[in-house]
Amino acid sequence: MRKPTLALLAVAGLAMLGTAPAGAVGTRHPFCIQGETIPALSDCSYDSFEQCRATASGRILYCLQNPYYVPEGGPRADRSRHVVPVYPSR
Repeated sequence: MRKPTLALLAVAGLAMLGTAPAGAVGTRHPFCIQGETIPALSDCSYDSFEQCRATASGRILYCLQNPYYVPEGGPRADRSRHVVPVYPSR
């Protein structure tokens, strides 16, 4: 009985390593890119909206403000901001 219990605990521990908390998407960059090929806030590495739009250009992606962005020396970002997706021009 001891081995199956330890095996179950080991599997549960490894499964927890694969999950990231919401704050782990990135707090250092104010803009994220999202779309079919880049799911839910997985690429928040853009310092400007223009930089994000240039990357999204020609693809089915859009840019939005990072709700977890924390400016240097500032308070935590307001997570109630409205997100306005910007679709690439055709």
